[in-house]
Amino acid sequence: MDIEEQLVAKFNCPKCKHSGGKADSIAATGTGFSKFLDIQNRRFITISCTHCGYTEMYNKNMLEGKSGISDIFDFIFGG
Repeated sequence: MDIEEQLVAKFNCPKCKHSGGKADSIAATGTGFSKFLDIQNRRFITISCTHCGYTEMYNKNMLEGKSGISDIFDFIFGG
């Protein structure tokens, strides 16, 4: 079971108390050099309640245990 599936399986909406969500992902630009070059090196998993639409966001790199250097290699080598 991947990270998104695990988060969806455990999701209980804090707003409406509904259990059930939908996973999606987004990428965002950081600050400094990555912002200047428009490198979207910040990756997030979102889980949205299927009942009310409330959405929580999780840092994908932290959940996967990646370091910043692996992001650089991913960018350079297209990983």
